[in-house]
Amino acid sequence: MQVYKEQDRYDIKNPVVTVGIFDGVHRGHQHILKTLAEYRDRVKGESVILTFWPHPRIFLANDQYLFKLLNTLEEKKGLLEKAGVDHLIILPFTRRISNETACEFIEEILVNKIGTRHLLIGADNQFGKDRTGDFEAIKSCSDKFGIEVDQLELKIAEEEKISSTRIRNALWNGDICLANNLLGYDFFFRGRIVTGKKIGRKMGFPTANIFSNETYKLIPRVGVYAVEIMVGDEKFGGMLNIGFRPTVNHTGEPPSVEVHIFDFDKEIYGQKVTLLFKERIRDEKKFDSIDLLVEQLKKDKIYAREILKNL
Repeated sequence: MQVYKEQDRYDIKNPVVTVGIFDGVHRGHQHILKTLAEYRDRVKGESVILTFWPHPRIFLANDQYLFKLLNTLEEKKGLLEKAGVDHLIILPFTRRISNETACEFIEEILVNKIGTRHLLIGADNQFGKDRTGDFEAIKSCSDKFGIEVDQLELKIAEEEKISSTRIRNALWNGDICLANNLLGYDFFFRGRIVTGKKIGRKMGFPTANIFSNETYKLIPRVGVYAVEIMVGDEKFGGMLNIGFRPTVNHTGEPPSVEVHIFDFDKEIYGQKVTLLFKERIRDEKKFDSIDLLVEQLKKDKIYAREILKNL
């Protein structure tokens, strides 16, 4: 996949284009990508995803520090490449672009820079200033430039449309099973192993503390999870705690992400790992003693192993 960050013109053969954020590259997006590939093959062209960075909501909204993304930019690149996209254009989202009408955007970017001949639009996709460019406005403008436009129906799951917002809400509520179903893959989180206080080791449950400097990456609801961990090319089972460790933490530290990896005793400080979320086990809880916490961790481990065994 060829990735472009900023360029005046793009050398793309008979471009078949779709425009969108594609946060999560979820099942709804995958439906668009599959259709995009079919169009590309039919017209003997090349598929193009045009997306924006930063996310327009981060750029424009007052809640930019609260808004979180399902994927980092690098994660999204990997998912789109895996889906077989030929070209990914990452257009810097600026104040000027935010003020362009849909027709201005189509002429300036899709026509003059990319040379678009075929445009695929999701059923709820709108672009242009204040998202006023609905399908009819996009089609009316595209017709002027000889662009063939098609609109796709929404993908539905559990009688609701599949959307990035719906998946974010599921993760914030700790509903990993719903989120994974809508994504079409396991939600994942990547980070580097950093040194912790080694309290878990003293209790017989050594943990790896995971740090990510990706400010906008979503972290699911506080609690205990059954997960799989990718360490290099190897995959291990484990249980993950997201939260404040109230039984042992009395200093008001920020929430941590730490994983106990089953049947694992290697030194991995400094290494990058990937967490694959499988199921939420319980809320985080403050116990009256360390002994009670240890007893609960033993139960969590049995339950997590059972979940992972049945996948």
